[in-house]
Amino acid sequence: MELASGDPAPAINADASNGRTVTFADYPDKYIVLFFYPKNDTPGCTREACTFRDFIAKLTGLGATILGCSPDDLRSHDRFISKYDLPFVLLSDPDHRTALDYGVWKEKNMYGRKIIGVERSTFLISPDQKIVRIWRRVKVEGHIDEIIDELKMLV
Repeated sequence: MELASGDPAPAINADASNGRTVTFADYPDKYIVLFFYPKNDTPGCTREACTFRDFIAKLTGLGATILGCSPDDLRSHDRFISKYDLPFVLLSDPDHRTALDYGVWKEKNMYGRKIIGVERSTFLISPDQKIVRIWRRVKVEGHIDEIIDELKMLV
């Protein structure tokens, strides 16, 4: 069954770029913008991460914390963060456990070939760990505006 707004958010317990194992308890009283992306340092994923970077002050001003999640390992995350000066935590999901829990590990069509991978998706999670909003098959252009608009309605 696919997750929907109002559902409890699946727990996260992932190794993170901050050197810790991250859980929701690390972010009390915060909305969490959890974005899933396929791969570090690829064109769409870089644009998406840099957009979150560029709007971090606006998002945190609305009470949100940003967490990115991909199958990349922590070393790859460290390089990605360094290269693009990303001011948020990236979660490493090499076994796809978190992606599976959130229903974003899917069959995709890439240049006419079917592959299994992360469907670019964003989940807005409330401080009480309920899903407020889900964006699936995210197009990077304009996505940040949708998130900001949603947060503005909540605060």
